Amino acid sequence: MFPFTPSYVKQANLYLEEGAKLLAYRRDIVSQTTIDSVQQAILALKLSLKSKDKSTVETAMRDLDNACRELAPPLRNGSWRENVEVFVVAISIALGVRTYFVQPFTIPTGSMQPTLNGIITKPTNNPPPNILTRAVEWIVLGRDYFEIKAKRSERILEIQERHALGIKLGLATYSVVVTDQGEYSAYVPLAALKADLRCSPGRQVEPGAIIACGECNTGDHVLVDKASYHFIRPKRADVFVFNTAGIPTRDNVFNPGGPSQFYIKRLVAQGGDELRIDPPTLFRNGTTSPEESIKRVMSGTFSAPSPAGYRGYSNGPEHGKFAILGNPSATFEVPEKCYFALGDNSYHSSDSRDWGPVPQQNVVGRGWLVYWPFTGHWGSVK
Repeated sequence: MFPFTPSYVKQANLYLEEGAKLLAYRRDIVSQTTIDSVQQAILALKLSLKSKDKSTVETAMRDLDNACRELAPPLRNGSWRENVEVFVVAISIALGVRTYFVQPFTIPTGSMQPTLNGIITKPTNNPPPNILTRAVEWIVLGRDYFEIKAKRSERILEIQERHALGIKLGLATYSVVVTDQGEYSAYVPLAALKADLRCSPGRQVEPGAIIACGECNTGDHVLVDKASYHFIRPKRADVFVFNTAGIPTRDNVFNPGGPSQFYIKRLVAQGGDELRIDPPTLFRNGTTSPEESIKRVMSGTFSAPSPAGYRGYSNGPEHGKFAILGNPSATFEVPEKCYFALGDNSYHSSDSRDWGPVPQQNVVGRGWLVYWPFTGHWGSVK
């Protein structure tokens, strides 16, 4: 096109080009009447260009624009559709990341303390602080408060765990204190209420009396790296997550048809390793385990925990023995393609000493990062 061509002529030629493309693209899905209308508008614009009259050309361009609208009419609720598309794409990306790369998990129990905190509850005698303090502590520390006062003279019957809307989702559970006069709800774990002796079933309370009061610290929220183990084998001392499918854990024994659980433990041995525990020490293949994180766990004893809070490895729970490695002379050889998992809180952990090794196919990923709350555990998992 010549450099001194008027701008309205350049614009008209663009209209002709785009109109022709749109007609070719939509021809098979629009009516013949619409096709004829667009073709006539294109012809009219070409003829107007020959007249070299600006107003005539601009009128012909508007006519072509209107005709092309019939080829591609605006979608109803276009903005709504666009937002839904963005939302679907975002969800798809998030699910892809969660499935193949990184997945968040919450530590529910204390089996890995003090490396990772589970849910910690503490009864108190003090009422909850003001709403601002509570908000800040929740955001930073993951701490929430609860207080239940009796509204009338009544007797506590039981404490129940329920699911919001009847849907069994971990994030939608709450606890209920049932009395002979009614119910009181609190969005805290069941253990939080059971730990408060004032909430014991059978207790008679008067109006205004405290049924339960305390604070609840959420468990550490951990990002699990699901990609690394596709390229390298899990190694000793890793904190790793696995599912319990086919593993005779207590949940599976008492609820055989229930869903698989996710556990997080420390991997202390691989297939072919021979283990022995002489509290507080873990022996692997006849020698003390050399990894720093395992040494940290072994640094304490049952009677005198280390300054870091570790009590060492044990042959069983506080008052008992496990079936595997249940005494200082017992040994266990880990089968091939399996891993032996132990909790760092050895006296309060159900692990491979209780239900055996973890098959290789059950491994989900490596504990990578504590992303919330912002306490001393925040950062990489060690």
